[in-house]
Amino acid sequence: MTTAAGDKALSERLNAILNNQRSAFRAEGEVELASRIDRIDRCIALLVDNHEAICQAVNEDFGCRSAFSTKMMDITNSIGSLKFVKKNLKKWMKPERRKAMLPMNFLGASATVHFQPKGVVGIMTPWNVPVNMMFSPLADVLGAGNRAMIKPSEFTPRTSECMKELFARYFEPSEVTVITGGPEVGAAFSALPFDHLIFTGATSIGKHILRAAAENLVPVTLELGGKSPVVISEQCDIYKVAETLISSKAMNGGQLCISPDYCFIPEGHLEAFIRHCQSVIAEQFPSIQDNPDFVSCINERHYQRIASYLDEAEAAGTRIVALSPAGEERSSAEAHKIALHLVVNPSDDLACMQEEIFGPLMCIKTYRDIEQVINFINDREKPLALYYFGDDKEEQDEVLNRTSSGGVSINSVGMHVGCDDLPFGGIGKSGMGNYRGRDGFRTFSHTRAVYKDGWLNIAKLAGTLPPYGEKLAKMLDSQIKK
Repeated sequence: MTTAAGDKALSERLNAILNNQRSAFRAEGEVELASRIDRIDRCIALLVDNHEAICQAVNEDFGCRSAFSTKMMDITNSIGSLKFVKKNLKKWMKPERRKAMLPMNFLGASATVHFQPKGVVGIMTPWNVPVNMMFSPLADVLGAGNRAMIKPSEFTPRTSECMKELFARYFEPSEVTVITGGPEVGAAFSALPFDHLIFTGATSIGKHILRAAAENLVPVTLELGGKSPVVISEQCDIYKVAETLISSKAMNGGQLCISPDYCFIPEGHLEAFIRHCQSVIAEQFPSIQDNPDFVSCINERHYQRIASYLDEAEAAGTRIVALSPAGEERSSAEAHKIALHLVVNPSDDLACMQEEIFGPLMCIKTYRDIEQVINFINDREKPLALYYFGDDKEEQDEVLNRTSSGGVSINSVGMHVGCDDLPFGGIGKSGMGNYRGRDGFRTFSHTRAVYKDGWLNIAKLAGTLPPYGEKLAKMLDSQIKK
């Protein structure tokens, strides 16, 4: 089959799935609360019944990712999001009363907002947290009453095939369908005329997704990434900061979109911070080579990318601290494992300061004045997350009020994403739109304005019907004022 013929066949296959779901959506009519809860319950059952098989598939894709890691990041987080939507759905579905304008509100008029399902939503998921990044938006999509087509990452083929098989067992194709395949499938998928499309992944790919969706005027939610900064105050418990940062940075091998990327620390705290980081690593990861808790880089390309950052920094004479008690800095190349490294005061033109790291490496920059830190952050693209550690409330407020990011956690890392009642999303090049909880329900709902008039013909009484005259002139003149 020629490329053109293959592309046409792929497009026809995907459009057939979309049309099947859209027809089923229209045939269902009003999507009752019971139907939405049933679909959410089936998602929960899918995860609970098959969590061991899912953990095995994820581990095979990564090469080394323990069941503890997958249960913690993927399984339990997904179940929690699904249960949160289920618990609050009845309240969210109720029409929201608004104020009708004067004087109609005194004459029987009413104004409400109704939340209607959009229809069929496309979900494109990444490889780094492949299950949670599928079910977290899906909880909101199904809660809002929609159908879903899911395109998982080709970088986790075993997990993708596992989810395809499981969804086929728990759902009709007209409800939820998983479509696997490589970049050509992703390109065709993003070009479909969905009622909404959500993409989680790299900024570079997000641009292509947005461009393709624009051809059909499909509304898009983009959860991208960027370099998430950490600001450490003079007033802090430096050991607790080191413990929190290193634990969070090591999670999933640093392959999280909200992982700390670079860290600002007062000059006087640098050496103590490094010592505490070494102490924390020795306690949590005494070795990495045969340690199932230390997650591998997803593949050879990403392993080499992280290694190249270190090689470039080393060649530039930058101080590099390997947090490797067993001396295994890069001794696990076959397993795609690199020990966590701190790159101290790197030049801003190095790749590790220009690109999102997305791996077991964190840049450390010292500072003397918080103004310097704020200016540095504001001179760069707006990040997905920002972290502040310290007890100086005035300084904390200054950092938060004068910077911009998708979300913020104070004295913790990533906890704003773990809170189901907070929206999750980026700003600028770190993303657009948000989801999770009530905000996700509204993202995937059409907010329909409904106005019901009262019993009196106010237009006639006010003189706003032709022929216009003095009565209307007086009323209009009375409103044209400061």
